Amino acid sequence: MPSDPGIGPRYQDSTKYRRHAMPGMPSVSVQVPLYKRYERPLAHIELPAADTEGGPGLWATVARRRSRRRFTDQPISLQQLSQLLWAVAGVTAEQSDRVYRAAASAGALYPNESYVLVSQVSDCPSGIYHYEVREHRLALLAEGDYSLEISEACMDQASCASAAVVLAFGAVAPRCGQKYGDRAYRYIYLDAGHLGAHVQLAAEALDLGSVNIGAFFDDEVNHLLGLDGINETVVYLTAVGQPHLHSA
Repeated sequence: MPSDPGIGPRYQDSTKYRRHAMPGMPSVSVQVPLYKRYERPLAHIELPAADTEGGPGLWATVARRRSRRRFTDQPISLQQLSQLLWAVAGVTAEQSDRVYRAAASAGALYPNESYVLVSQVSDCPSGIYHYEVREHRLALLAEGDYSLEISEACMDQASCASAAVVLAFGAVAPRCGQKYGDRAYRYIYLDAGHLGAHVQLAAEALDLGSVNIGAFFDDEVNHLLGLDGINETVVYLTAVGQPHLHSA
C-alpha cells in the first residue's frame, strides 16, 4: 500500500484541469458580493487621493526591492498609507460596469479583503481597520495599538511589533468559489501573492521597508480581525515601516 501523500498533493491532484475530465463547475447564478462593507464601523478615515504621477522608475524599484525586517519608531504618513493601499487593492479605472483594480485577480473576483493594523501613522489613530475599496477609505473596527498581539500571532516576529502598519489579507472563499469550486483556493493564494508583491514594490517606491509574512497562527490572527476562519480567513500579511538604513 502506498503511503498517503498528504493533503497538499491530494488537493493539487484533485483540482487539476484535465482536458477530457473537467470538474463540474458551480452555478454562476450565485452572487457573492465583490466588496465587503461593515455596516457600523466605529469611524471612517478618509484617505488622501493617491498620486499616479512621478515616482521612481519601475526597473529601479524592482532592482531595489528587498525584504526589510527592521523598522525605526518613526511613523509613516497618511499619504504613504493611502498610496500603499491604492497600489495594492485600489481602483485604477472604471469603464461602464467594470471596475479595474491595481493587482490582478482570477476572474476579476478579488477574494482577498485588506485589513490594516495601524500602530504609527500620522493623523490616523492606532487600531484595526478594513480598507473600503470603492470609497478609498478606512473603516475603524477596533481602537488601540495591537502591535504586540499581531506579533505574537505571527509567531513572535519582531517586524510585526515594530512596524508602522501590518497589512493582512483575508480571503472570502465563497466569492471565488462561486465560479471555480474547489480550485478556487489555488487562485486565492495566487491572488494573495500578487497583493504581497504590490505591497513590496509600492513600499520600496515610497522609501519604506516591508516584509511579507506567511508564518502565523491562523486562528489567532482571524480572532484578532474578527474573521470566522472558514468563510473568510487570513492567508497573508505584510509588515511595513520606516526602515533602518542598510538593514534587511
